[in-house]
Amino acid sequence: MQYRALGRQGPTVSALGFGAMTLAPGIYADVDEQQAADALLAALDAGITFIDTADIYGAGHSESLIGRVLRGRRDEFTLATKFGGNQDERGLLVPGLGRPEYVRTALDASLGRLRTDHVDLYYLHRLDPTTPVEETMGALAELVEAGKVGHVGLSEVSARTLRLACAVHPVTAVQSEYSLFSRAPEQEVLPACEELGVGFVAYSPLGRGILGGTIRGRGELASGDWRRGNPRFQEGNLDRNVALADAVAALAAEHDLSAAQLALAWLMHQGAVPIPGSRRAGNVRANAAAADVTLAKEVVSRLEELVPPGAAAGEQGNEAYMANIDE
Repeated sequence: MQYRALGRQGPTVSALGFGAMTLAPGIYADVDEQQAADALLAALDAGITFIDTADIYGAGHSESLIGRVLRGRRDEFTLATKFGGNQDERGLLVPGLGRPEYVRTALDASLGRLRTDHVDLYYLHRLDPTTPVEETMGALAELVEAGKVGHVGLSEVSARTLRLACAVHPVTAVQSEYSLFSRAPEQEVLPACEELGVGFVAYSPLGRGILGGTIRGRGELASGDWRRGNPRFQEGNLDRNVALADAVAALAAEHDLSAAQLALAWLMHQGAVPIPGSRRAGNVRANAAAADVTLAKEVVSRLEELVPPGAAAGEQGNEAYMANIDE
């Protein structure tokens, strides 16, 4: 495992982290508690020192699982969680989740579920359109001063919002969807992060499973799997995206890698810290091995020719999902 500083002033973390959304029931499919626990333990045993979750993952289930399973190993990893991502019945953000009083309440609830007295990195999950980001950052700065939060992060924000936030308090990391299928951060957000000394964390680094080769058709998605409503998994779009994943897999095989390992290694080559998730310990260990892969320039070039920006069919989310992203 390789390690790197998260941003100019952030903690040193494994070059690849673990995203714990997949451990929550009701998102992809039913979750076996023992399998989920084994996956978390496999992550630490593989040298992964960056665990990422959120209070909305399974209505707190993911945080509670981490608190229960990893409580005795709390000093072995950087713990990140998020607040402010709750949605109404239409899938739109609940207003007011960036207000200072809510920030404090949300953190205390997360600390209880996580069985800890502090989180190392606390993200605003989505920008609250009813609250200036400066007010939210002010509340987060107070939590840092109180010792309940180590570092502050933002998720799915624009470069403009990032600059406004950094003027109030240092931002350690921005987390956005970024993969061979989702290249939007390259336009403005990644350059702003580099300029401001902010780390970048890539969620859904495997195209929500397509780049990992686990999804071949809609029939493989459970009836309650939220991806059934995602544009990239619709008929026609999914066929196109699976064909792209097959091309990645063919290139990966030439270098004795899996498609997932190549896609993850590419993200680390870009300077991002990807946080793939899995409920299977074997997959966690295989993903972790990608951190030790160094890609030659010609491999990067061939990969980007196979999957250029905009190649994936369909938006990264439906209309409501995209409306919640700051632009």
